[in-house]
Amino acid sequence: MQNKTVFQFISEPSDVNYGGNVHGGSVMKWIDQAGYACGSSWSSSYCVTVYVGGIRFYSPIKIGHIVKVEAEVIYTGKTSMHIAINVFSRNIKRKDFEKKTHCIIVFVAVDDEGNSVEVPKFSPVTEQEKQMEHYAIKLMDLRKKIEDEMKPFM
Repeated sequence: MQNKTVFQFISEPSDVNYGGNVHGGSVMKWIDQAGYACGSSWSSSYCVTVYVGGIRFYSPIKIGHIVKVEAEVIYTGKTSMHIAINVFSRNIKRKDFEKKTHCIIVFVAVDDEGNSVEVPKFSPVTEQEKQMEHYAIKLMDLRKKIEDEMKPFM
């Protein structure tokens, strides 16, 4: 079972923001689409987004650049999948991609009635996969603390 999905495409004029670069909302849409493709492929189920965290925009993506969105399952719970997303872009005249955005997105697999269903367990093999799983677990702990802080305001 493959835990990684990669999309590549060209950013279009319809993705432009007022500053002439790709709109952050377009990037967030790509993140959700790649994450969904990765999660639904892993689980063989329809999936819903339950959390997007730590989204970090490093630098803008230019219109007309080639965009690469990598989505990778890095941790699974009983019904959830933590997926690391990295967005890269490059000028068509260059060979090397530059990292533009990173985040973690969590999906839950659901059945036709919207009830959560179990997902296959992800077992890291490589050292990089083990580090990413540890990263996901650390972020889960941080999220719990943040949620506790937010409770009085919800």
